[in-house]
Amino acid sequence: MIAAEPRQAIVPDTCAGRRLDAVLAELFPEFSRSRLSAWIKSGDVSVDGAPARGRDPVRGGETVTLSAVQDTQTHAVAEDIPLDILYEDADVLVIDKPVGLVVHPGAGNPAGTLVNALLHHDPALELLPRAGIVHRLDKDTSGVMVVARTLPAHTSLVAQLSAREVHRQYLAIVVGALVAGGTARTGIDRHPRDRIRMAVREDGKDAVTHYRLRERFRNHTALECRLETGRTHQIRVHMNHLKHPIVGDPLYGGSFKLPKGASDEFIAALRGFKRQALHAEVLEFAHPLSGEPIRCTAPIPADMQQLMKLLREDAAAHAEAERQRR
Repeated sequence: MIAAEPRQAIVPDTCAGRRLDAVLAELFPEFSRSRLSAWIKSGDVSVDGAPARGRDPVRGGETVTLSAVQDTQTHAVAEDIPLDILYEDADVLVIDKPVGLVVHPGAGNPAGTLVNALLHHDPALELLPRAGIVHRLDKDTSGVMVVARTLPAHTSLVAQLSAREVHRQYLAIVVGALVAGGTARTGIDRHPRDRIRMAVREDGKDAVTHYRLRERFRNHTALECRLETGRTHQIRVHMNHLKHPIVGDPLYGGSFKLPKGASDEFIAALRGFKRQALHAEVLEFAHPLSGEPIRCTAPIPADMQQLMKLLREDAAAHAEAERQRR
């Protein structure tokens, strides 16, 4: 444990009316809720310089100070794992995470993670919570992630995410031909029986996903999904809730459906797509130091490009067959 400098964050106006302990969990995601609650009770958390209770509502705009003894270091081993860097300066690092790379070490994944790769790229990241990682992508979701390289950058990025000021746009290929975009606005929390899965729940945390059509196929749709919140498995859960699960999703994909009259190649490609067809395509945030907008785009991975190519070919072949039938 190390005696750290006091940590401060400004409560976003969008949090007005919410409990302090819930807001703290978003402002300081590197600490567990139980640890934050203990610090509130011990008087190590102050709001505008005054002691506060976890159940107290916030107004928005207050300065929250965390002055506890903190173990902020990242305990992991550096590993020479290649990183696809989209942007880098002294304060932030933006990468394109490949499919199959786990973000944090944990049970079953003690090494070979993004954290191990980051510590090899920049050993100083071991002094930051979670090696500077402020948000995550699932193992088999590809795309853009931002990493803080300094504590002020970390605090700024976490505050931007909490205030819903970071633009996060995903490409998702879903089952079914949608006719219009929309917004999914539900609560999301752990599934009551299956602890690996998340579920739409009335008592869950607020989750908002905006989606619009990018390309329609015969029995599938490519969607642009924009996250307003960042709950675990959010897009995957919302698409399943809308009865349009993401192609290949092993947790939320539902029963396998084949389009009528599809080619053998197309059927084999659909059956062989073993990960969720979800890619974090665009990330835009305010630079923690300059305030200038930073916008990074990760190219669509080859497996999703090939899937979309086959979906187009299937739609074109079906349309041609329909014309000849008339």
